[in-house]
Amino acid sequence: MTATLTTITKHEAMQVDRANATGLRPIVFVHGLWLLPSSWDRWAKVFEEVGYTTLTPGWPDDPDTVEEANAHPEVFAHKSVGQVADHFDEIIRGLKKKPAIIGHSFGGLLVQILAGRGLAAATVAIDPGPFRGVLPLPFSALKSAWPVIGNPANHSRAIPLTYEQFRYGFANAVSEDEAKELYETFAVPASGIPLFQAATANLNPWTEAKVDTDNPDRGPVLIISGEKDNTVPYDIAHASFKQQQRNGGITEFLEMKNRGHALVIDSGWREVADKSLAFIRRFHK
Repeated sequence: MTATLTTITKHEAMQVDRANATGLRPIVFVHGLWLLPSSWDRWAKVFEEVGYTTLTPGWPDDPDTVEEANAHPEVFAHKSVGQVADHFDEIIRGLKKKPAIIGHSFGGLLVQILAGRGLAAATVAIDPGPFRGVLPLPFSALKSAWPVIGNPANHSRAIPLTYEQFRYGFANAVSEDEAKELYETFAVPASGIPLFQAATANLNPWTEAKVDTDNPDRGPVLIISGEKDNTVPYDIAHASFKQQQRNGGITEFLEMKNRGHALVIDSGWREVADKSLAFIRRFHK
């Protein structure tokens, strides 16, 4: 029998060991494209302060810093939705207690996939990427994704966003000065594959961009939508919510007024964190 190769890093294994040693209820944060695990650092502190233990794993091969990521963009290439979901699946199965999971953007899609596998005590999906069955494709979402999906060769590449692309796709609801600061602080290249997978999910019955919304062990789910999000507009987020409502469990939807796709990292991040925490605390006891 061949041993399965793990993608878990030493740092991630230490996070799992630490979470298990505390005996506290764990929270796993899942970032999306163009960000790193460090985008969750402030969130993790908030959740730790109220008695949870937190984990901020990366996608496979994520660099430690934004500087390293921008210096070596090639490490992001070739990462698919299925590979990343399986990576987080392995991490979660190493925990002694079932975690609550919180994800943003493609991380929001990933946490729904993981919840559909019965791995979550509660789930918050913030401006989540679409999955098979989510049909709306607003123009702003197409425009946000076009820097990647506009060129088929990008499927196998790692693609950085220009500042103008980041401003439109992430930071359209903040000031110019804040948008520039967010770009310099957080933006990194991203794998092209997940965007192509999401774009073709409704054409491919075998797509990895699919969610088991019917699993009775899915747990409570909250979908959060930024009112001014260009990348995952209301129509996409609400369509994900309608798909999740097919489940017999608790499914809720919350729209954050005047917020764009950068709502988990911009100056209003704490409001979103507090809304997420309030939902988690209802069910992760």
